[in-house]
Amino acid sequence: MFGLYVHIPYCASKCRYCDFYSAAGNHNVPDSYVDALCREMDRFSPCGSTPLRPDTLYFGGGTPSLLTAAQLARLIDTAGPVAGAEITLEANPETVSKESLVAYRQAGVNRISFGVQSAFDVQLARLGRRHTAAQSRLALQWAREVGFVNISGDLMLALPDYTLDELKATVELLCEGGCTHISSYLLKIEPNTVFGRRPPENLPDEDAAADFYLAAVELLEKAGYGQYEISNFSKPGFEGRHNLNYWNCADYLGLGPAAHSCMGGKRFYTPAGTAAFCEKPAEYVADGACTAEDFIMLQLRLTSGLNLETLKQAYGVVWDEKKFAFAQRLQESGLARFDGHTLALTPRGMLLQNSILVELI
Repeated sequence: MFGLYVHIPYCASKCRYCDFYSAAGNHNVPDSYVDALCREMDRFSPCGSTPLRPDTLYFGGGTPSLLTAAQLARLIDTAGPVAGAEITLEANPETVSKESLVAYRQAGVNRISFGVQSAFDVQLARLGRRHTAAQSRLALQWAREVGFVNISGDLMLALPDYTLDELKATVELLCEGGCTHISSYLLKIEPNTVFGRRPPENLPDEDAAADFYLAAVELLEKAGYGQYEISNFSKPGFEGRHNLNYWNCADYLGLGPAAHSCMGGKRFYTPAGTAAFCEKPAEYVADGACTAEDFIMLQLRLTSGLNLETLKQAYGVVWDEKKFAFAQRLQESGLARFDGHTLALTPRGMLLQNSILVELI
């Protein structure tokens, strides 16, 4: 498997919690940036005598839905994905129309991911989002009407003044909107953000945030969304193939400023800065190797868990009696399932993943 991530760093405005590299104050994507992305795709496309063609293609941001359909079509054509590839576009609800969604499908997009976050307008305004709940509902409706079947929606948990009613209302909005996939994240206050500089009031404490997470897992399960990763849930067959590349330590290439890659077990990234990226071919910075520790961490994000035989074959790591005993204790305490071959964390265990990793790595 080979996944291609394309970073679109342009945004109309910066959300107050966002620490991704992006350039605010933009309502479109310059053609010069698309030119630069195509240039980088051409640099990587030869792989010996065989073209490097992605199984998944993911446009993330920023706000990728600021791309025109013509720009998208050009990027997809240059990337040359294999037949049946998953092609995802992240979209803000306020940036799409029924006509633009039709054009995105015609360009080749077959999976769309909306940043819904909340069903409460006061919360959306507090987060710095530019859309309303009504715009989310309309965007989801249009996506279904124009033929999108693979639709994802983002849900943020443990926001300021958060309540179970807000959680239920947002899950209901996503379900009624026809989402086949839901990504549910706990709010994290990052230092280089507006919230990091001026933390919002009335944030739930850690115990309350954990309760909201477990409530979301339960609500989504009852609605028919199976949890397959710590923050991701889907209807059967609609798991996000691109992100599974990351968690399974498969090859992925990230193009654009601040994008990260891992090819052949070697990690590298592109420095931030749109001007430099557009001006000349990117200089990729080595970032070490994909290690056994990375594999353990990423596999334990998945509900399928960490297979010890795979760990041995891929990295030569064999657990000692102490680690086996620890895994058994996790099962006895309800934090994991362990059959002697595979360790898989339960939702409660996923809340304690960092502490568990300290014992396993």
